[in-house]
Amino acid sequence: MSNSGIDNNAVIKVLNNILETELAGVVRYTHYSLMIFGYNRIPIISWMRSQASESLDHATQAGELITHLGGHPSLGIGPLLETHQHDIGDIMKESLEHEALALAEYHILLDLVNGQDVMLEEYARRMISLEEMHLGEVRKMLRKPGD
Repeated sequence: MSNSGIDNNAVIKVLNNILETELAGVVRYTHYSLMIFGYNRIPIISWMRSQASESLDHATQAGELITHLGGHPSLGIGPLLETHQHDIGDIMKESLEHEALALAEYHILLDLVNGQDVMLEEYARRMISLEEMHLGEVRKMLRKPGD
């Protein structure tokens, strides 16, 4: 259990939201990788599958923190919306929306622990940085050459 002044229950709730969101990312990116067709399939599916692996790593980290705080990791999974839009641009836009949800949860966590728990604060900041970088990558992928 943490000895800091954080609200353990609130932090565990947000960490479970992160866990569920990241697990949804595993499923989402794996599904996307299966739905890519065309000339650029190989590099795109490779990128998608690396994103699925990264989401699993992020989910595991959140779960480890939950148990560190004495909580119980959720068996739930975040929302999975099947739009049946499998154009690369549509997939990237869905990815952008999903990553924005994860980023928002990390910001909520940072607000809860900022100045109160160095470990959780550093974790939240590191994850925010990673998610921001990922959003930037997806935004670049959505740009047309020359934009």
